[in-house]
Amino acid sequence: MKLNEIANISGATKNRKRIGRGIGSGKGKTGGRGVKGQKSRSGVAIKGFEGGQMPLYQRLPKRGFNNINRKNFVPVNLGRLQEAIDAKKIDAKKTITIDVLQAAGIVNGVKDGVRLLASGALKAKVTIEVSGASAAAVAAVEKAGGTVTVTAKAEPAEATA
Repeated sequence: MKLNEIANISGATKNRKRIGRGIGSGKGKTGGRGVKGQKSRSGVAIKGFEGGQMPLYQRLPKRGFNNINRKNFVPVNLGRLQEAIDAKKIDAKKTITIDVLQAAGIVNGVKDGVRLLASGALKAKVTIEVSGASAAAVAAVEKAGGTVTVTAKAEPAEATA
């Protein structure tokens, strides 16, 4: 077999249906769009339109609110931290900061900081510096003989005019 002899298996490809090419083609005249009306014409966008009636998404009551000042922390569990220490990605003797966690590949895309959570077990004695920590996580680290320092991420200084 040569490259110029290669061909598709019969039935593998199907020709595109050419619409609007005369009544005899079976897809002529209206081109499969039915008859008249808005939907038969181009530029139609009526996804949530209910014929002038108040749409469902506007009839339902609105609930809750989005806090624009909410902090978006990246969670790190104690179990994941212990795995990284066991795999020698993190040195337990040095202070573990957000930069160390990023270099080890535990967190990425840190927005407002890192929050330490208590899922999993921690056996190593570590010193951790994070933006937030749950009470259970702090207790677990201290039980293992380590310390947790919670630091608020520095807010950008506002320019005074």
